[in-house]
Amino acid sequence: MYTRFEDTQEAVINPWDIVKRRPDCPKVAVTCFAHNLIAYAIEKYQAQVYDYLHTTNGDKPIYVCKIESHRIALFMSGTGASAAVNEYEELFALGIESIVVFGTCGVLDSSIKDCAILLPTLAYRDEGTSFHYAQASQTIAVNVNTHTQMKQFFQTHAIAYREAKIWTTDGFYRETRNKVERMKAAGYTCVDMECSALAALAQFRRKRIAQFFYTADNLDQKQWDKRSLGNAENIEVKKNIVDIAMQLSLQLASE
Repeated sequence: MYTRFEDTQEAVINPWDIVKRRPDCPKVAVTCFAHNLIAYAIEKYQAQVYDYLHTTNGDKPIYVCKIESHRIALFMSGTGASAAVNEYEELFALGIESIVVFGTCGVLDSSIKDCAILLPTLAYRDEGTSFHYAQASQTIAVNVNTHTQMKQFFQTHAIAYREAKIWTTDGFYRETRNKVERMKAAGYTCVDMECSALAALAQFRRKRIAQFFYTADNLDQKQWDKRSLGNAENIEVKKNIVDIAMQLSLQLASE
């Protein structure tokens, strides 16, 4: 027996059973998967602890800062489709309406430079979480409600970016050479672990999740090239990407 998608918003356990909505909750949040980049944002934007996500791994703080006239939430995302989706479910239950999320991706095209910004438009669903949030299909559109705004933002601020089709897999250690070659042949230029599931969540809950990437490791050669996959490598470039995400959040907050 296979579990099939059901379009009912109610489940046996719901995020709003766990997290109670706060009327003072910021409407926009910024997040990534690197602890040192979140620490940088907390310090630079003088964020304060606002609340916590309570997990079996411990309490995960949610911070809030004020930029211009807008209050923006900050938190660190759990790695992997299931972890990230569950956390975002609780953030939406808390009162957040839009999430700007950026993280690393591996490249399947070696011509894409390290720490380049990619704007995903389509994701290949090679993970399990999205199938609980959207009808079964091979692919899912990404950034459906934010794509135009993100392109305008990057162009207005003269930020170099490239649109991309992304392969999302939760089998990090099963990215085999044959799989990489098949995905390349199908036109996919990068790989991550969350994108397709977050796109399905946004669609299902009718929320905005603005996703973009900065490139890291290179899978497009015989030997894997780690490049700047480590959090501390190319740190000044990555700090600038944090600032880009914070400025993008202001645009979403003002709409």
